[in-house]
Amino acid sequence: MSRVNTVLGPVAAEELGFVAIHEHIGYGMPGSELDTTWWKSPEERYEETVPKLRRFHDLGGGTFVDVTGICNGRDVDSYKSLSARTGVHIVACTGFVGGDTALPHFARADVDYLTRQFVHEITVGIGTTGSLAGVIKVGVSRGGRMTDLDKRIYRAAARASLTTGVPILTHLAIDAENAVAIFAEEGLPLDRVLFGHVDDGVNAERTRDVWIAEQGGRIGFDTFGYETELPDPPFWARPRKERLDHFLRFIDGGRRLTQVLASADANCSPLGWPGVKGHTVNYLFDDLIPDLRAAGLDEAALTTLFVDNPAGFLTIQK
Repeated sequence: MSRVNTVLGPVAAEELGFVAIHEHIGYGMPGSELDTTWWKSPEERYEETVPKLRRFHDLGGGTFVDVTGICNGRDVDSYKSLSARTGVHIVACTGFVGGDTALPHFARADVDYLTRQFVHEITVGIGTTGSLAGVIKVGVSRGGRMTDLDKRIYRAAARASLTTGVPILTHLAIDAENAVAIFAEEGLPLDRVLFGHVDDGVNAERTRDVWIAEQGGRIGFDTFGYETELPDPPFWARPRKERLDHFLRFIDGGRRLTQVLASADANCSPLGWPGVKGHTVNYLFDDLIPDLRAAGLDEAALTTLFVDNPAGFLTIQK
């Protein structure tokens, strides 16, 4: 039976339903818990998150993939409670958003140590929670090129993926040539990698999304909703129509539909920063799906995008 690790235990991939593949219960940089302006107690963050996940469930959402890496605010015990309370499957990750978010203990580690860390969190558990990670997060640090630490993390992720069968999801798809080379050297098939944020407003023009797809990688259009039309848009925002048109060009009339996944990269309760007002995971139901239908995608295409593709990606392959 195909299975996927969730915080409450393994589930059959067929039970995931509609999947938001790249989201955050709460994301913050190391030290954000010490912030005096935007700090919220764990109880406040929990109560802020519950109605968003309940509405996601009520709208038809089945699974929420939290890609908040090590050092960035993971609270797996909270995830377990949230999942039980709302009925939403939550998949937690191991790995790092980028090397520049890793605390010194991990930043100094070699590939073997990082591999063991990832494998432990996938096969034994994250901390003392007993929950197994279901995806490995990697990313490109600020500056637009992979650092030596980023490369060690990518290589360790590839080895952990091959050992455990769990897939890899990236923060940013820039400098993809280096990433693809590392995965090839380690013998990891690129369909086990979701190259994320190809649609963000800062890096979209220099992200080789079609080239990555031609190499066999999966493509993440996962910053939907970060729009310049927002009252206070973030620096990575992009005009709504521009992002949608980019997505439609990429799928090329459906030719590349089976390689693409979509999400909103929203924070239910940001850690140590204000977040983006009005942007939640439910943008997928409230705005994106109506936009896609208006653009001509039928129900079968939407099922491929939000159900079939994520299930195939998240399934443990060993």
